[in-house]
This record gives sequence, C-alpha cells and structure tokens, in this order.
Amino acid sequence: MPQNPATQPPGSLPIYVQITELLVRDIAAGRLIDGEKLPPERDMAEELGIAVGTLRKALAELQNRGLLERIQGSGNYIRAISDPKSVYAMFRLELLGGGGLPTAEILSIDRLPKPSELPSFGSSTEAHRIRRLRRLSGKPAALEEIWLDGSYVETIDLEAVSESLYLFYRTKLSLWIARAEDQIGLDVVPDWAPASFGQAVGAPVTHIQRISQDQEGVRAEVSRTWLDHTVARYVARLK
Repeated sequence: MPQNPATQPPGSLPIYVQITELLVRDIAAGRLIDGEKLPPERDMAEELGIAVGTLRKALAELQNRGLLERIQGSGNYIRAISDPKSVYAMFRLELLGGGGLPTAEILSIDRLPKPSELPSFGSSTEAHRIRRLRRLSGKPAALEEIWLDGSYVETIDLEAVSESLYLFYRTKLSLWIARAEDQIGLDVVPDWAPASFGQAVGAPVTHIQRISQDQEGVRAEVSRTWLDHTVARYVARLK
C-alpha cells in the first residue's frame, strides 16, 4: 500500500506515482491483463486507502503511457503494452505472487575507497556506498549495497535521494543507466543487516551482483542485492 503523505520519508515518490508504478508492475506480472476492467474509481480508491482525486491522477498517467483506456459511461480498461516507461523498468524483484510496490529505506551513504573485491568500474579510486532495505508493498524483501563511482558527484545528500535511485541519477546527476548485467548466485546475509530484515545475519540467501553502464558505455556502478527468497523472487521478462 502507498504511504500516508504525512509519514512519507524524504525522497519518497508522490502517492499518485506510487499507485501508477504499482499498477504498471501488476500489468507486467500478469496480475492485470489486457482488456481487464478496473473496479469503480471510488471502490478502488477505498481499497488502496487514497483519495479519489489521487487515484484519478494515477489513472491519467497510465492513460498517457498507453496502459489504460477510459471509456465514458463504461469504465477503465487495461491496455498491456511492451514499454510502459516505468521508473522501475530495471528493477527485477517481485513478490512471490507477482508485482509489489517497491520502496527503499536508506540505511547509510558513505564515500569510501573502492573495495578490491568489486569488479573494476569508473575512473575514481573512491565510490559512494549506499546501503538500503528494499520493501515490496511494505514487506522487507531485499538488502542493497550500491557502489556509485565517485567521479559523478562529490557528495550525496541522503535527503535528496529518491526511492528510485536511477531516477535520482537522471534528474540530479545527469547520469543515465543504459545497460546492466546481473549475475545471480548464493551468499549469506551481511552483518550490517537491520533486525527488520526477515533473514538472520549469516543465513544463506539469493545474491545478485549488478554491473551498470552509463549512457557513454562506462561502468558507473556495481551493486549487490541479498534477496529474501521467502518474500520475493527475481524476474526477467524477455520480449
């Protein structure tokens, strides 16, 4: 469910954008299918715990992306397309049942020398290490440790980082992540995992290492994700 506007942490996406992205991910996961009629707007807004006006902004955004057809006197109908232009287009984690609204709690941001065990990336000897707890529709699902090359920005203000890190890169750093390679294996929960993560430190979990390239083809970041397989799964859809 979307967060209450009064309790949203800094960097949270607007409520209507959260709803839009939740519906986009439900379409991608097949939980909403092409031609499906959505419930009446008042019923849908009540179920989501939001105002009707907020829902209508989300539906208007879906319509702008070609994902919704609004028929006067009949209702709102899903139109599944191959490129929904989601801010989470490269986010591959879903709830076991599909979909789920991604949110992120930043645990720490530090500028540090690059660890020798990471693959080579960028031109700086330092990188920004961003540690986050990822939730899907409120359920703790994954830990993330992102290393962004230090050449893109001197410091990163925690208050300025949005829940979509790639959106933050584009809007604040003029950095576009154009390509990414994911390598999936096994690891154990790191010792910095918060108590709210569903798996104990040292427990075996799915591990994903991502190497990302910017718009110039330069390796911009390396990230590590520890996935709680009892909550979520990794999904890559080929089109």
